[in-house]
Amino acid sequence: MTYFAYLDEFGHIGLYVSKQDHKFKESPVFGLAGFMLPSDQVRGFGTWFFQRKCELLSWEIQRSEKHRAQWEKKGSSLYTVQNVKKYPQVRQFTNRLFKKINILGGFVFYVGLRKTEPPDSHEPKGLYKAILGEAIKRIDQFCESDCNPPQNFILVLDQHQERSELITRTAQIMYGPEEPRRRLIEPLFQGESHRYQTLEHPYLRGSVPLRPDRQ
Repeated sequence: MTYFAYLDEFGHIGLYVSKQDHKFKESPVFGLAGFMLPSDQVRGFGTWFFQRKCELLSWEIQRSEKHRAQWEKKGSSLYTVQNVKKYPQVRQFTNRLFKKINILGGFVFYVGLRKTEPPDSHEPKGLYKAILGEAIKRIDQFCESDCNPPQNFILVLDQHQERSELITRTAQIMYGPEEPRRRLIEPLFQGESHRYQTLEHPYLRGSVPLRPDRQ
């Protein structure tokens, strides 16, 4: 069996000083979060998510005049404090989403860090590559050590402006001479989240780690 790992960003890649700073106050953390599914469950999950989206957000979809399969609502605009408090449907759907992933033999995943580097040391590209490498390492460990027999995985991320660099970095991680990630069968794929239901999931941040001892 092969797993598909769908990951997206959470937090903010930019410099953070404090909530009181006039410029660098976006978010103190950055990471990648999402979920993993067995390959034979991907189509079914995408169909289920598409149907739920059309039910819950039908008014917005109709108003947009876009085809339902290409319409997207970003998690950052759906999961606001006001929406979570005001609309029980948001909370109910979130619970259903986690339950559905679990029923299909998948699980949610995140890896990130708190940004503590001084302003003159912050390097966004380096931070992203470090988080990506850590995510690949942990998923590879899961597929190698926690699955019986060991399984492989495919990594899928939302489109990114540094696409070429990230694919190159993934290939370097895959074939690293000291610790190659043998369970990753191809360098990462990138897709447009408004075209792929599995990438359109609300950002599954703050959920649960892959394993408690790998936080």
